[in-house]
Amino acid sequence: MTSTTDLLLSALWPLARGAIFGTIPLTILSFIFGLVIALLVALARISGIRVLEWIGRAFVSVIRGTPLLVQLFIIFYALPQFGIVIDPFPSAVIAFSLNVGGYASEAIRAAIGSVPVGQWEAAQTIGLNYSQTLRRVILPQALKVAVPPLSNTFISLVKDTSLASSIMMTEMLREAQVIAAPSYEFLLLYSLAALYYWVICTVLSSLQSRLERRLEPTR
Repeated sequence: MTSTTDLLLSALWPLARGAIFGTIPLTILSFIFGLVIALLVALARISGIRVLEWIGRAFVSVIRGTPLLVQLFIIFYALPQFGIVIDPFPSAVIAFSLNVGGYASEAIRAAIGSVPVGQWEAAQTIGLNYSQTLRRVILPQALKVAVPPLSNTFISLVKDTSLASSIMMTEMLREAQVIAAPSYEFLLLYSLAALYYWVICTVLSSLQSRLERRLEPTR
C-alpha cells in the first residue's frame, strides 16, 4: 500500500509537467492555427468562386471522413518516406490544426450564414468593401453564434491531444505510460491521467459558460 501511495505521489508532478509543457501548449497552438485554417476554409466555402468552394468542401470531407489518428500517422510516419521528417511536437500541431480546421470551419460558416443578409447590404450601402464588411460587421456578430461550438471543439481538443503519445511526444498520457511501464500500475497511472484531463476540461467548461453569459444580449 505504501509503495502504491509513494508511486502515486511521485507521479503527480511528472503528469502535471506533461500537461504544462506538452498537453496545454499543444492544445493552444493547434487551436489557434486551426481557427485560422477554419476561417479560410469557411470563407472559401461562401466565396461564390467555384474552385475555392470545391477545395473547401474537399478539405472538410477528407478531414471529417478520416480518423484523427490516421492523419497523425500520415504526417509523422508516412511523410518521411518522401524525405519530409517532422519532429513529434510540430507533427502533432500540424495534424491537430488541420483537424480543428476541418470541423471548426463548418461552425464558422454556419455562424456567418446566421447573420442576416441585410447586414451585408447595409455595409455595402455605407461604402464598406468585402473585407471591411467581414471584419467590422459580419464576424463580430457571427462570433456570438460560433462561441459555443468552437468552445466545445477546444475542450475536445484537450482530450484528443492524448493521441500524440502514439508518436512518442512527451505529453500527459505519455508521462503516465512511462511511469506505469516498470511498475505495471497501469490502472493507477491512467486513472490519474484521466483525473488531470477531467480537471482541465472542467475548468475550461466553466470558462466557456462565463464567456457565453458575457456574450448574451442584455435585456
